Amino acid sequence: MKKRGILISFMAAMALTVSGCKIVENKPKSEAAIPSDQSGDAARNAARLEQTFEAKLLPLIRDGALLPGRLRTLIADDMDAAGAAHGNRGAGQGAAWNFPVRGAGVVIAAKLDTRARWVAVDVNSDGRADVKLQLGPVIRGTALRDVAPFYNFDDFRDQIEFAKLSRALNDRIKLGLTVPEGELMGKTVSFTGVAPFKKPTDDFVVTPVMVEFSK
Repeated sequence: MKKRGILISFMAAMALTVSGCKIVENKPKSEAAIPSDQSGDAARNAARLEQTFEAKLLPLIRDGALLPGRLRTLIADDMDAAGAAHGNRGAGQGAAWNFPVRGAGVVIAAKLDTRARWVAVDVNSDGRADVKLQLGPVIRGTALRDVAPFYNFDDFRDQIEFAKLSRALNDRIKLGLTVPEGELMGKTVSFTGVAPFKKPTDDFVVTPVMVEFSK
């Protein structure tokens, strides 16, 4: 009887110990909440790209793209009207209008001995450069972000997270830009991308989402 009493007391003590414990479920890291501070910027922007790049951004640029000559005419007539009809303005005072564009022409100048490579293209056969294409791997500017109305500044933690999205977009598109080795002068190139303008006389600089070179 004495042993039985000791056993009952031990079991009761164990029951009290277990009842005072809280069981915490170990969730996989993939299911963990993204931190709301700066440490979560990369994860939030990766999720944005996953949801929007193929499904929304590329169709927006492809379907709305204007030829360079047509765009030049529209912005010379009325920049704001052209922007409201065919583009999107970036956030902030004095931000550029960003327009989807497409075209083709002959490479008449190239700068390839730098990480910020570019080619100048004659699209109307007058022997002069009409469009400058960024080829990376360093892509400058925020045109890919700012052409899209669904990348709204108010949805971001702050301007730092907003800037990181632009860099993430530029990094994403450069992976798909195939540039031939060797001489590019005289080659024909077709392109689709985005060109920003603050005023009608700005240089026509395109951040492409597609380039294709041929002889």
